[in-house]
Amino acid sequence: MIQARELRKTYGSSRVIDGVSFELGAGQCLALLGPNGAGKTTLLRILATLLRPTAGSLTIAGADALREPERARALIGMVAHGSYVYEDLTARENLRFWETMRGGDAAAERLTAALAQVELDGVADERVRTFSAGMKRRLGLARVLLGRARVLLLDEPFTGLDRRGRKWVNEFLLGFKAAGGAAVLATHSFGGGLGVADRIAILGSGRLLLDRPAADLAPEELHRLYESLTEAVEAGP
Repeated sequence: MIQARELRKTYGSSRVIDGVSFELGAGQCLALLGPNGAGKTTLLRILATLLRPTAGSLTIAGADALREPERARALIGMVAHGSYVYEDLTARENLRFWETMRGGDAAAERLTAALAQVELDGVADERVRTFSAGMKRRLGLARVLLGRARVLLLDEPFTGLDRRGRKWVNEFLLGFKAAGGAAVLATHSFGGGLGVADRIAILGSGRLLLDRPAADLAPEELHRLYESLTEAVEAGP
């Protein structure tokens, strides 16, 4: 579903992403850990075809994301760190606007079905400014469902959520994987979605320092590796 090879992104002499390579199959979730400034958001933006890498190659579900970004983009759903919803519109109006802008099918029954899947059908016609952070996150995921994404990218998806909200996002990810989707979630926290991750990667100073099956990493070992790897990179040569 995702095949990244030697991805690099530079701004002048600054190298933000430095030779990142990984593969992710259908039904898998990769948790991308790293401190603030490690390059997680930049990498997600490259994977989402919102930012073109300086070098490297990227394939999304068989589509060459650099040569055919529009084709690849149609297969991707991204939920950014911010809510990026229109506060003065209702949940239904937000979905209708998003679908219209992307040229999708904004039929009422599709919007209602998507809201029902994220348990917002009961507040479909309420202004989003009245929603909690978790409800706004679910509204963003409803947009993913409408787009029938096969690859899901989430940037700090658990920030600001209570226990119920985190549980709901975890269950959504499990269902997305079970349907054959692939997900990458970027976080600097060890809580949240590590329980649904099949692989755990650590990013530091734009480089992939670790990529291992989650089942092979006990929590204590993961903490130890994270501290030692990120501290070594930050210390420099």
